[in-house]
Amino acid sequence: MTKTVLITGSSTGLGNTAAKKFANEGWNVVATMRKPDRRLAEENPERIFVTELDVTKPATIEAAIAAGIARFGRIGAVVNNAGVSILSIFEATPMNVIRGIFETNVFGVMNVIQAITPYFREQGGGTIVNVTSNVGFVSNPLLTVYVATKHAVEGLSESLSYELESQNISVKLVEPGAMRTTNFASNTMAAAKDVSIPQAYKSYFDHMMNSMMNYPFDNADENQVADQVYAAACDPSNRLRYLAGPDAEETAKLRWSQSEEKYMATMRDLLGQTAWRNSQG
Repeated sequence: MTKTVLITGSSTGLGNTAAKKFANEGWNVVATMRKPDRRLAEENPERIFVTELDVTKPATIEAAIAAGIARFGRIGAVVNNAGVSILSIFEATPMNVIRGIFETNVFGVMNVIQAITPYFREQGGGTIVNVTSNVGFVSNPLLTVYVATKHAVEGLSESLSYELESQNISVKLVEPGAMRTTNFASNTMAAAKDVSIPQAYKSYFDHMMNSMMNYPFDNADENQVADQVYAAACDPSNRLRYLAGPDAEETAKLRWSQSEEKYMATMRDLLGQTAWRNSQG
């Protein structure tokens, strides 16, 4: 029987690439997005079905699941990929902006999981793949809100991996590094324009932005990440985490292979924090 996956945030970037990857591997794909773009389905109309889904609106989630089942007969996996970010100083970031990011990145994931879990349970199983980030286990300045959401989904996923195992439902985490070939980075920069930088932070913000632009690791390629998403969806083992990209692999080594003190010192150097402190005398 042909397998079917539902992917959120499929209009561009990783979600779009992952949809094509699954379809090329012979899966049926329910490619969902807030504003449906039928051009994706035109590339492989037998395998790809495009429909509306806004993770912040449960009614659209239920409708997309129903539409996917009506089209392909069943759904065996869900990839929670939709996400938003912002570059900002936390002190100056309005709470309504913070809540909006949590609504998509955390509560949106929860909405999809709660919608699909009863269906998976009733059919005897399924797989949930949550796309987080390497900042789900390390942290960067200026991305504080985004980092907080990814840490939340990491904890959610690990807990659920035990809980849903009792229902024959697998939970997987794909942890990509930075993907600057997608629209995600440009959208993050655009969102930053809506939040002012306090004068007291201006020189620090500029310094850290420059350090970020000179990131010491190679970026993740969206095709590499899509390969890991696919591998996670296909893996019948109880493995939880799938790193994606050279920077994710390097930061994982830093996080887990040395003491907390050494890790913090190394990250301060890599992120430019030490250079900033030294420049302040």
